[in-house]
Amino acid sequence: MSAAAATTLFAALFVATHLLLSHPLRAPLVARLGPKGFLAAYSAVSFACFVPMVLARRAAGAESLMWSVPGWVWSAALPVMWLACVLLAGSFVRNPAMETLQRHDAVIGRPAGVFRWTRHPMMWSFASWALVHLAVNPEPSAVAIAVAILLLALVGAQAQDAKKRRQLGPRWAEWERQTSFVPFGRGLAQPGWFAVAGGTTIFLLATWLHPLPVGVWALR
Repeated sequence: MSAAAATTLFAALFVATHLLLSHPLRAPLVARLGPKGFLAAYSAVSFACFVPMVLARRAAGAESLMWSVPGWVWSAALPVMWLACVLLAGSFVRNPAMETLQRHDAVIGRPAGVFRWTRHPMMWSFASWALVHLAVNPEPSAVAIAVAILLLALVGAQAQDAKKRRQLGPRWAEWERQTSFVPFGRGLAQPGWFAVAGGTTIFLLATWLHPLPVGVWALR
């Protein structure tokens, strides 16, 4: 099997196992293994797919591009990646809906920070990363990973919404009414200082360290 084919295989397995374990298999496995046992099994399966995927991508090396990349795409990619980092940092600030994971009778608060941009800031940070890397690096192995991350983020976000609708009913419907699935679907809002400062720090560090895992500078 070629390195590109192996990358695609492990990328597909990473997405499939993640979605299965996060949704249809989660409840029965938690009942059988307990929360800690499930987390251990979930982590083991994730690493068993993710690590070989990364190693296969590195083994593939430089590949022929599937399409040409205009120079302006690299310039456009930078602000998108910065926004992705702001979304990621902001997702760690208190999520008004998170209390419902522990208390299903909790009242969901009003959205603040990046949650006023989208109710799935972390998922959209991953999706933005994937879209940028699809645009700037259309090598077959890189495309396989980017498509996998994009599907995992957006399908996973949709599945989260569906699960919360079943669990929380009208309370989740009110949260959806106040928020948007797609970023900026309800306009712009102040993301908060932590999201901006943290996101900028992540962006600068990731740009500086980019050559270490992939051997390619993020700036052109």
